[in-house]
Amino acid sequence: MTNGDIDLRELHNPDIPVPEEMQSNIAITSLSSLYNWSRSRSIWPMLFGLACCAIEMIATAASRFDVARFGMEVMRATPRQADLMIVSGTVTKKMIVPIVRLYNQMPEPKYVLAMGACASGGGPFKEGYNVVSGIDKFVPVDVYVPGCPPTPQALLNGLIMLQKKIESQSLAVMASVPWYGAGPNDAIPLPMLGPDVVDPRHAELFRQEAKRNRQTPVVADAVAEAAAESRPAEA
Repeated sequence: MTNGDIDLRELHNPDIPVPEEMQSNIAITSLSSLYNWSRSRSIWPMLFGLACCAIEMIATAASRFDVARFGMEVMRATPRQADLMIVSGTVTKKMIVPIVRLYNQMPEPKYVLAMGACASGGGPFKEGYNVVSGIDKFVPVDVYVPGCPPTPQALLNGLIMLQKKIESQSLAVMASVPWYGAGPNDAIPLPMLGPDVVDPRHAELFRQEAKRNRQTPVVADAVAEAAAESRPAEA
């Protein structure tokens, strides 16, 4: 592909320098760089406030911190129009089901930001009877923002880290952009509620554990019978 007498493929060749009079008129970039730059400057987060971290997220969107300068001011209330899920707050076991459902409804490419200690690993409620110890056990997380709760400055830093991650992706390497694969990505199975939260993706592990538990009493009974037979008979 040429532009006049200039082969655009040669613009990146260090052995063929760009004429000085043209350097101010030509934007030398690649398709991936241009595409990623536009995506990173137009991220639409989905409103998903769960606890005290949501208050800091709302403050970040206010005029004092001005998240609009990063192109992220368009907060959406529907997953169909969002490409970033900010999980801000404590994730309970009842709430993990709609979180996974909303994540599946988001169009590709999509990202997840775990805001705060609770969303990242359970926080002060870790191992609680009704709290999930980290959202990354069910959906892939791209950026973790530490804090309890994180300040607006910390959330802005996390958003900047996400921008850098997007800019580092390459359309030429399909492994770095899974949404451009041969077919659609499989949806994450919805967790099942019961005595605890069950991830269907671990069903095979549960079956193996149940099989071992069924075999253990049989072995124990056999050992007990052998021990009884080895005892001397009572008079």
